[in-house]
Amino acid sequence: MSTGGEQAHYYVPQPSPYPVLLSGSLFLMALGVVLNVDALGPGNWLLIPGGLLLVYVVFQWFNCVIAEGRLGTYQEWEDRSFRLGMLWFIASEVIFFCALFSILFYEREISVPSLASFSQRFTPWPGFTGHWPTSGPAGKPFTPMAAWGIPSINTLLLLSSGGTITWAHGQLKENRRRVAALGVFLTVVLGLIFLSLQATEFYHAYTKLGLTLHSGVYGATFFLLTGFHGLHVTVGVIMLSVILVRLLKGDFKPGHEFAFEAVSWYWHFVDVVWLLLYVFVYWLQ
Repeated sequence: MSTGGEQAHYYVPQPSPYPVLLSGSLFLMALGVVLNVDALGPGNWLLIPGGLLLVYVVFQWFNCVIAEGRLGTYQEWEDRSFRLGMLWFIASEVIFFCALFSILFYEREISVPSLASFSQRFTPWPGFTGHWPTSGPAGKPFTPMAAWGIPSINTLLLLSSGGTITWAHGQLKENRRRVAALGVFLTVVLGLIFLSLQATEFYHAYTKLGLTLHSGVYGATFFLLTGFHGLHVTVGVIMLSVILVRLLKGDFKPGHEFAFEAVSWYWHFVDVVWLLLYVFVYWLQ
């Protein structure tokens, strides 16, 4: 509750089935992954319905939230809650990528040098020097991905997309909706080009460089980091596309554009993560 000129109550929606359905979809997907890891048959049959149910729940739940926002249900208290929720969500994503980068640093600075430090008289891997990047003592040879070429172009694309979404947000605050929509559209296009080039890079790595998920510690780490980042870019492009459609439909009045801000925060986070990937995965090899 609040006093003074602030809102006197916090909006509480009607009971919803979506939290239960979301929990069920995540359980099915997690169980499907576990069964697939153990090479048990029903894994895919649980992953597919779990994924479809997840898409349905997200679509319907956000549709309800958008409808409530258009009715003017959300005021200062709700806006503050949404902002805190988005900040905590991004904080959890930061922790997730910190864990992935920690894996890279542990392998490169501790694990691989430790394997190479054994005496040549007793080591089971004679001749292993521990040079990074490596596929490990018994791994297959490969060519590491160079920093120039597609990675550099993708860096330029994401940096440019950060500029276009910031420009679009500024235009929206000035109520220049068409220009703001153009900025979001350009951001979506840049994100799609990034994903296309990353898919091309992965194909080149598999077919020309011998760099695959089975290329020992470097290959697994490379695809783990870049693959999860690509997944986040995909989610960001979907979010931006939804924001673009809403913008064209007349949503987001000046002072009431938090959903737009939340997506821009997420996109800037994706940009920062890529810069770190570009430095630590591609350059510092």
